[in-house]
Amino acid sequence: MKTLFQAAVLCGAMLASATAFAQTNPYQKGPAPTVANLEAARGSFAVSSTSISSLSATGFGGGSLHYPTAAGTYGLIAVAPPYLAQSSSIAWLGPRLASHGFVVVMIDVNSTLDFPESRSRQQLAAIDYAIAQNARRTSPIYGKVDTTRRGVTGHSMGGGASILTARNSPANIKGAFPLTPWSSDKNFSNLQVPTGYLACQDDTVAGNADHSLNFYNRMPASTPKGYYELRGETHFCPQSTTNNPVIGKYLVAWMKRFVDNDTRFSPFLSGALPNADLSSGRFSVLRTSGL
Repeated sequence: MKTLFQAAVLCGAMLASATAFAQTNPYQKGPAPTVANLEAARGSFAVSSTSISSLSATGFGGGSLHYPTAAGTYGLIAVAPPYLAQSSSIAWLGPRLASHGFVVVMIDVNSTLDFPESRSRQQLAAIDYAIAQNARRTSPIYGKVDTTRRGVTGHSMGGGASILTARNSPANIKGAFPLTPWSSDKNFSNLQVPTGYLACQDDTVAGNADHSLNFYNRMPASTPKGYYELRGETHFCPQSTTNNPVIGKYLVAWMKRFVDNDTRFSPFLSGALPNADLSSGRFSVLRTSGL
């Protein structure tokens, strides 16, 4: 009887502790993360999508919205496309992120020739659009966006744009995770937003020594940061479906950790789990700081 009583007390204490954690983090959503559910094509949330006409977009070229169908409010993530392309080139990111509990705005740019500075301004315009839709009763995302919690990501020049957005307009941006980013502006010594970089070893368009790794190294030591370099992959690795599991895992984990403030995802960004991707040969370089 004594043993049963002690076990009951222990279970009660564990339940109380878990409840207390949930109460202190109202942004936590979804099941506990595992390698399997982070590498899966979809998370636990059912998702709906709607297009954004270029005629209704102000300051950017349109695109699409992806959002959980379940009630509640969710962090907002804005995704910028690569040079010479639109959001269709990285279309998988919208439903993938939304299925883990985010409202996602996938951006089409005004011109596929736009450079990161312009793409950053368009990313901010798309964020403003989503926030306006959140307040419009006839919008499919009415009341779904927590406007105080935002994240940014993008591929190539869209990735460079995301870093510029995080540096120049950090208000309410909780996390950035650029994918093989390209930017001629490399002054990130004052970047305060936690930023993770997905790089590819054989990138000859945005060479890592001059771009991703350089950006990582230039960030202040006080800002959480990560550098995840896929072995044997090129600049276009985010557009290859074979890389979706690993890229999706780190992108989702980064956004859940920093946009949702969900520390359950911390082990997937630093320590034994990413080290396993390094030792298995999935990564060629892994660096983290402050995680």
